Amino acid sequence: MTARTTSFSAQPPRRPSLPERRISRRLSALSSAEHGQNGAPTGSTEQEFTEEIEKIKRYEDFTTIDWVQDAAREQLRRRARRKENAGFFERDGQLGWRRKLRDSYDAGQAWIVVTLVGAAIGLNAAFLNIVTEWLSDVKLGYCTTAFYLNEDFCCWGEDTCDDWHRWTSLWPVNYFLYFVFSIIFALTSASLVKAYAPYAAGSGISEIKCIIAGFVMKGFLGFWTLLIKSICLPLAIASGLSVGKEGPSVHYAVCTGNVISRFFDKYKRNAAKTREILSACAAAGVAVAFGSPIGGVLFSLEEMSSYFPLKTMWRSYFCALVATAVLAAMNPFRTGQLVMFEVRYDRSWHFFEVIFFIFIGVFGGLYGAFVMKWNLRAMAFRKKYLSKYAVLEATLLAAGTALLCYPNMFLRIDMTEAMEKLFLECEGGHDYDGLCDTKNRWSMVLSLLFATIMRTFLVIISYGCKVPAGIFVPSMAIGASFGRMVGILVQTLHESFPHAKFFAACEPDVPCITPGTYAFLGAAAALSGIMHITVSVVVIMFELTGALTYILPTMIVVGVTKAVSERFGKGGIADRMIWFNGFPFLDNKEEHTFGVPVSSVMTSEVTSLPSSGLNLRALESIMSQNKYQGFPIIEDRTTKALIGYIGRTELRYAIDRAKKEGFISPDAKCLFTQPDSTALQTPSTAAPPVTFDAIESVSGQQNVDFSRFIDPTPLAVHPRLPLETVMELFKKMGPRVILVDYRGRLAGLVTVKDCLKFQFKVEAHETTRDDSMLDERQERLWDVISRAADWVADKVMSISGGRLKLGGSARSPGLLQSETMDPRDRLEPIRASRHAILDGTEDEDTGVELQDR
Repeated sequence: MTARTTSFSAQPPRRPSLPERRISRRLSALSSAEHGQNGAPTGSTEQEFTEEIEKIKRYEDFTTIDWVQDAAREQLRRRARRKENAGFFERDGQLGWRRKLRDSYDAGQAWIVVTLVGAAIGLNAAFLNIVTEWLSDVKLGYCTTAFYLNEDFCCWGEDTCDDWHRWTSLWPVNYFLYFVFSIIFALTSASLVKAYAPYAAGSGISEIKCIIAGFVMKGFLGFWTLLIKSICLPLAIASGLSVGKEGPSVHYAVCTGNVISRFFDKYKRNAAKTREILSACAAAGVAVAFGSPIGGVLFSLEEMSSYFPLKTMWRSYFCALVATAVLAAMNPFRTGQLVMFEVRYDRSWHFFEVIFFIFIGVFGGLYGAFVMKWNLRAMAFRKKYLSKYAVLEATLLAAGTALLCYPNMFLRIDMTEAMEKLFLECEGGHDYDGLCDTKNRWSMVLSLLFATIMRTFLVIISYGCKVPAGIFVPSMAIGASFGRMVGILVQTLHESFPHAKFFAACEPDVPCITPGTYAFLGAAAALSGIMHITVSVVVIMFELTGALTYILPTMIVVGVTKAVSERFGKGGIADRMIWFNGFPFLDNKEEHTFGVPVSSVMTSEVTSLPSSGLNLRALESIMSQNKYQGFPIIEDRTTKALIGYIGRTELRYAIDRAKKEGFISPDAKCLFTQPDSTALQTPSTAAPPVTFDAIESVSGQQNVDFSRFIDPTPLAVHPRLPLETVMELFKKMGPRVILVDYRGRLAGLVTVKDCLKFQFKVEAHETTRDDSMLDERQERLWDVISRAADWVADKVMSISGGRLKLGGSARSPGLLQSETMDPRDRLEPIRASRHAILDGTEDEDTGVELQDR
C-alpha cells in the first residue's frame, strides 16, 4: 500500500461527510433548548437554510449516501411541513378535508409512482422487442407486402411464405449485405452512446447494485441514458454482437423509475424512498425481459438489492405485475406470449437422465468460471489499450462476428430466436433446417459444438464494449446449444441401445428423450453459472415453460452449477465487475473473518480541525490543500478530544454565507463550539442538526461561529472493535465514515474503502501470483494489433492514392487517437486496473466529475 493510503483518503467514490449517530451513548442531536439559547431562526428562515444546503449538497457525485442521516433529514422535513401547514389544514383543532386529502395522496403516492413506472417499462419493452426483431430480420431479407414487417409477421399463418424474400438469390451477395448491415448497426449504436450518453454502454447491473446500495453516479440513471439506451439497444442486438438485451433491460427499467420519480417531491428529496422504487424497477426489468414477474422480484432480492424489506418486495411485485400486464396487452409477438422462446413441455423426464442433468450443471459452472476469468482479462486489455477506440472496436467486433457467424445456422439468427428453435420438441411438426432430421444428427452435433465454442469466445471479447450489452441471453444461448447437443447425443444413444437396462424406464414406441428439454436446462445452467444466482433462475425458467414437471431437474442442474461455481470463486459477473472497477461496495451476502481489530485498518493520520484558535485564512488553506470531504472536530491538537464532525459541503456553505452577510476578516477566529454549550443537556430529538442557522459574528466580525454546522454525535467505535463488526455497521447502517476514538481521543477513522483495501490485501496474499507474463502477453497482442492497423492504413492510403487516410501509427497520435476520450474512462483514477484497485489515488477531483445529463 502506498504512503498516500496511510493518510486520510476520503476518495471521490467514498468521500466522508456527516457520519452516523453514535450508537452506544450519543443518541440524538441538539435539543430545542439549544436552538433557543443560540438564537436559532425558525419558520421560513430555517426552511430556507435547509433548502439551500440541499441544493448545493444533493448527494454529490461519486459519494455514498448516509442512510440514517437521509432518513432523519426526511423526518425533519416532514415535521417542518406539518408545522407550516398546520393552520391551513386544521380548523378548530380538527383535521379538515384538505388535510385528509393530502394524507391520502401522500399514502398513495408510492403506488401511483409504481404504476406509472411499470406501465412505462412495459411499453418500452414492447417497443424494443418489435424493433429488435425487425432489425435482426432486415439483415437477411425483406417483406414485399410491407417493409416494416419482420419475417414472422410477414409470413403470419402461412406454411410456405412467398412474401418474405432474401435480398438476392446469390449467397455471396447476401453474405456481404449481412456484413454491411452489421457494421452499420454497430457503428450507429457505438457512436450515439459515445456522443450523447456514455453511461448507456454495457449492462449496467453492477453499477445499479452500487447505486441501490447508496453510491451516487449522477447521469447514470438520467433521461439521456434512458433515451440512448432504448435507441441503441436494438441496434446493438441486431448488429449480431454476442450481447443480449435482458441485462440492459434492468438498466433502462431503473432509469425509467428514476426519471418518473423525480416528478414527485417525495422521491426527489429522499434517497431512501427512491431506493425502494429502484429495487422495484429492477424487478420489473427482469420481468419484461423474460416474461417472469415472480422471477423478477426474486432476482431483485437475490442479486440487486442490499436492503429489501417486505414493503419493497410488495412494491416490486406490483411494479413487475403492471409491467408484464402492459407487455401482455401490447402482445409484441402476436402469439399471446410474453417472450419469443416460451415453450410448453408435456412429456415427463426419467430418473436415469439425472446423470446427464448433472453433466449439464457441471458445464454451467465451468462455463461461468471460464468466461468470467477471460472476460476480466479482456476488460483489462480494453481499458489499457482500447479506451480511445470505443467506436472502432465495436464496429470491428460486429464485422468479425458477422464474418464468423453467417455460415452457421445457429449463429446467423438472433440469439433469442435461436433459443426458440433449440427449445422446441421435434414432435408436432417443429423443425428448423433439419434440426430434428435423424439423417442430420452428426452434422447438427458438430454445428452446435461449433456454435457453443464460437459464441463463448465472442461473449468473452464482446461483453464490455461500448454499446448496450448484456450477458444473460448470450449465456443462455450458449447453454441451450450445448444442452441440445447433449440431448441429441443421449437420444442417439437410446436409439442405438433401446433394450439396455439403463433405458428400461422408457416406454416402447414412444419418444423417450426430448432434446429440447436439455437445451432448456443448459440455458438455466449457463445463466446460473455466469450470474451465481439460483432461486430466481429456477423460477424464471419455470415461468418460461410452464412445465411443472421440470422444476426438480432445473433445481438439480442449478444446484450443481452453484456448487461447481463456488469452487472457482464467489460472486457472479456483476460482482466481479464491481471489484474490477473499484466501486466501494460491500456485499452483504459475503461473510468475512479477518481476526483483526479496526485499528489495523483505520487511517491514523487524520486532518482534523481544532474547536477554536484557527483563523479563517488557515481554514481555507486547509480546505484548498486537502480534497477530503469532511473533517473531525477536536478540542485541541494536544488532547485530540473528539467533539464532532463537519462535512466539507456544510463548511464551504457556512464560509460563503458568512462572507455574503458581511465583511469577514481573514484573521477572524473560527469557533466550532459555543463557550456556553448546552451539550450536557438531554437532547429532545433524535434527528441530526440539518436545519442550519445563520453565522454569528461578534466583536467586530473577529469570531465566526460554525457550531451549528457540525455533527456533535458522529458514529465512533473503539480501536479494538473487531473489523467484522465495523463492516457489519457499514452494511446494515450505511454510514460514510466511522470515527475511531480511544477514551474520548480521536485515534483515526475508517471508510468502506479502507475495509475493501484490507480485504483485497488479504485475498491477494492468500492467492499470490505473478501477472508479469500476462502483461507481457497483452503487450505482444497490442503490438500485433498495432502492426495490423498500420498495414491496413498503409494499404488503404496506397490504393486510394493518398485521398483516404485512416490515421497515423496506432502507437502515435493520428485520426484513431483523435477520438474524444470516453467520459467513463476519465474515471481511471477510480477504476484502476487489477494491480492498482483501491490504491488510494482517488483523492483528486480532477477528471472525475461527469456531465450530468
